[in-house]
Amino acid sequence: MRHRVAGRKLSRHSQHRTLMFRNMLVSLIEHERLRTTLAKAKELRKWAEKIVTLGKKDSLHARRLAFALLRNEDIVKKLFAEIVPRFKDRQGGYTRIYKLGWRTGDAAPLSLIEWVTLSEEEEKKKSPVKKAKEVLKKVTPKKKGAAEKPATKKADEKTKRVKGKKEEKEVKKPKKAEKVKEVKKAKGTKEEK
Repeated sequence: MRHRVAGRKLSRHSQHRTLMFRNMLVSLIEHERLRTTLAKAKELRKWAEKIVTLGKKDSLHARRLAFALLRNEDIVKKLFAEIVPRFKDRQGGYTRIYKLGWRTGDAAPLSLIEWVTLSEEEEKKKSPVKKAKEVLKKVTPKKKGAAEKPATKKADEKTKRVKGKKEEKEVKKPKKAEKVKEVKKAKGTKEEK
């Protein structure tokens, strides 16, 4: 019985497990989100909490300990410069886990683990359609009298304006029902002849 035994073995020996979580932690810091199985995500959460808590100390010793774990200078710089400052007022719970369903093939439960506060760049990202619309608004020149013209050709066809002496009269195109009546009348006159 494994009562009160912390951690998951994940069918790996200890060295393999340690190296796997180091790599996953580096990927989490680099990309700020990671898609993996639910069990690995829950275990990775512990590693992420510890490294952020270490980063809050912001001393040379803390940086060296972080480098000993992460083995990548750029990732250590990003951890201390970008990720840790976002969590200065937070006392834990730096990651969130979303459940994504089951993997095809072995039906393993998948999840997405990410930092609770995403970077400002990701929050401000706009869809390509919105970007294109903004660029078009800037590029297209504004025409004088654009408000006077009807918005579409249909609107132009539906209503024709005829100027009278002092007032305008609207002459609308006949509707389909009226056209049908006219056609029936025309057929009726042909049959009578």
